[in-house]
Amino acid sequence: MTTNKNKIQFLLGDKLTEIEFNSEISPTTTVLNYLRSLPNHKGVKEGCAEGDCGACTVVIAEESNNKLTYKSFDSCLIFLPSLHGKQLITVENVGTSEKLHPVQEALVETHASQCGFCTPGFTMSLFSLYKQDFIPSKEFIIDALTGNLCRCTGYKPIIEAAHKCCGEHNHDYFSENENETILKLKGIKNSTNNIVIDNGIQKYFLPSNLAEALQLRTDLPNATIINGGTDIALRVTKKHEIITTIIDLSQTIGLKKITKTDKEWIIGTGVSIEDVRIEVKDIFPALYEMLSVFGSKQIRNKATFGGNIGSASPIGDSTPVLMAYNSTLVLKNTKAEREIKLREFITGYRKTQMSSDELIIAVKIPIPNTNEIIKSYKVSKRKDLDISTVSACFNLLKDEKGKIKEIFMFYGGMAATTSRASKTEDFLNGKEWNRENIEKAMKLIDEDYTPISDARAGAEARKIMARNLLMKFYNDTINL
Repeated sequence: MTTNKNKIQFLLGDKLTEIEFNSEISPTTTVLNYLRSLPNHKGVKEGCAEGDCGACTVVIAEESNNKLTYKSFDSCLIFLPSLHGKQLITVENVGTSEKLHPVQEALVETHASQCGFCTPGFTMSLFSLYKQDFIPSKEFIIDALTGNLCRCTGYKPIIEAAHKCCGEHNHDYFSENENETILKLKGIKNSTNNIVIDNGIQKYFLPSNLAEALQLRTDLPNATIINGGTDIALRVTKKHEIITTIIDLSQTIGLKKITKTDKEWIIGTGVSIEDVRIEVKDIFPALYEMLSVFGSKQIRNKATFGGNIGSASPIGDSTPVLMAYNSTLVLKNTKAEREIKLREFITGYRKTQMSSDELIIAVKIPIPNTNEIIKSYKVSKRKDLDISTVSACFNLLKDEKGKIKEIFMFYGGMAATTSRASKTEDFLNGKEWNRENIEKAMKLIDEDYTPISDARAGAEARKIMARNLLMKFYNDTINL
């Protein structure tokens, strides 16, 4: 295998497509802007350019173990190089006016399009759902459509269209040609190892293995790391920033596996948020609940576990939960590997203990004891597809007499970092788990945090939310 310099290859529909990067086409060009530049791919729409509306939804098929998986994505959040070796499917590829796809037929039959601006995005979300091999429940359908906004309020017929076309069979033009598509994608992968793009303004690296990624990290300590990139993309689409050097881990083998043992799960930092969410439901339900309100399915398909942790955002959805589970991060450079508790990893606003030559390669989550009670909560202006105003995760351990043996309380959105309510914990430890003590403890949260006011909430509102989340946790666990 060789290194491709300044070019990538992928399938656009079933057509082998090559892009050569130069001074006129940037490696941080989004898939949305690329498609809009083509004469026959105007179906993808720009509604927000920040992954909030779904009008630009596309589906990307990727080969693994001689099988194709189809997932929906916001094309405004994807940089072109990450398409290498994949199949990009747009609404133009799904069907034509002469021969509609079953998804399109269902949308027509249920009168599910009004002004039509959002319809291509809904079509692609439904197409992704159509390509799954099960009959989706209404809850599953709604989740698949959460990332698509209809300004004409036409959701009911769109949901009806999903029930009408999804699940009974997923046979279509793509399944007929799946073997041929797999061979084409394998051909691209087998001919190319790493992608290196240098157009004189920006340098973009797409390493295929961990050793190469770690060497790049050592050689380019100031490079921007993309592991998902749903937040990095906004620096380009909203701030129009030119990021000069990027190391994109989206195709790095070794970061995309989940290892399960009797004591812990080891989750690679390249595993998507959606794949983690699906896997952890039974063993780590508090994490599942939080990840279920982590953006839309399009965003969860793109965002990664490592990216959410590594950003060290004080409102990162996964951080309070992983801290409550007492998770450990595995950090690695070219010379050594070390572990550090997530509770100790974040040192300040978007600052961590990671060295400039290290990458986070995995998260170790210990399987909780049967007597641990762990629950997570998120307060936001919208239930789905919204940033946390305040989030929290609690871990309660009671003794045989029902008293609090130990409690851990982690809040996001209350300080510059995700942090513990230490004074409140100290007060509760050793006391009865009853309403009187909870009401006393709620007042202490004000001493643990001095939140700020911003566009999402005022400081006093945040304190009220934090206090009420503790009471909610009590009400949810009073009989456990």
